[in-house]
Amino acid sequence: MMSKKKKKILIIGGSGYLGQHLLQSFSETHLQEIAFTHHSSSSPPQILLQSLPIDVIPFQVDLQTGQGFDSISHNFGQPDVVVNCAALSIPRACETDPTVAMSINVPSSLIKWLSSFTKNNTLLIHLSTDQVYEGTKSFYKEDNETLPVNIYGKSKVAAEEYITANWSNFVILRSSIIFGPQTISPVSKSLPVQWMDCVLAKGEETTFFHDEFRCPVYVKDVVNIIQILTDRWISDGQNIQMLLNVGGPDRLSRVQMAEAVARVRGYDTSLIKPVSASSIDRGVKSPADISMDISKLIQTLSFTPTSFQDGVKLTIDTIT
Repeated sequence: MMSKKKKKILIIGGSGYLGQHLLQSFSETHLQEIAFTHHSSSSPPQILLQSLPIDVIPFQVDLQTGQGFDSISHNFGQPDVVVNCAALSIPRACETDPTVAMSINVPSSLIKWLSSFTKNNTLLIHLSTDQVYEGTKSFYKEDNETLPVNIYGKSKVAAEEYITANWSNFVILRSSIIFGPQTISPVSKSLPVQWMDCVLAKGEETTFFHDEFRCPVYVKDVVNIIQILTDRWISDGQNIQMLLNVGGPDRLSRVQMAEAVARVRGYDTSLIKPVSASSIDRGVKSPADISMDISKLIQTLSFTPTSFQDGVKLTIDTIT
């Protein structure tokens, strides 16, 4: 058993969507020392800092250069657990600048920093993506071949390979579309359920893809999965190497997602007009069906995922 001393948790990308949800959840327990990194500005949003306990420490870090990690070493120390949520995750942006995508999404500066400590036993929980799969079949398993069709997917495969080759204590989580309530400090990116709610509320016909399939996962499920993994590591302290698909229990097209939002809100579903994903040029290839088999996740963590319909209800309840 590891000691009862407070464990140090570092969230890379703590001002992002998943990062903020993790910060809120971890800081509520007061069982760990918490720090997080941000990059976009010299200081994280004040509304976020004000929502967190005063002892949660922010650090500005540039993942491309590694600048800022030394400050964490000096002012926080070696973390017991690192959760890496940071990524250039907009596929079109990755396609536009593959070099930047690779330099951010492959966590070489993070691994180099972790390797600088005498004990190389920090648990790295790394967020990957369902876009590592080619998208030509349904319900991919973790041991299926990775054949990404775009730079974003390729950068995430490269990240997985880098971690596997250079670190001995890790869990890689291949996440599908993450949806749920907005964060304390609202993120700039469009959130799927909120966007669908907004366009359907206008009462106008809107097109949605009928032939792209995903397993959207409720954000608080992802938070719970990370907490289970963290608690397990803190409890037994044994190095692990694990890869898990992290999706919701439902294989859905965008049409089906929109229909679920419409049902919860009472909108007219006839406003939802199916179109093929191939009919629109998004400037980047998108895999058709990257639905995932999540049986390993459920069995390994004794985890019960939230259905998309229930997740939509929980999300809608937070929209004013």
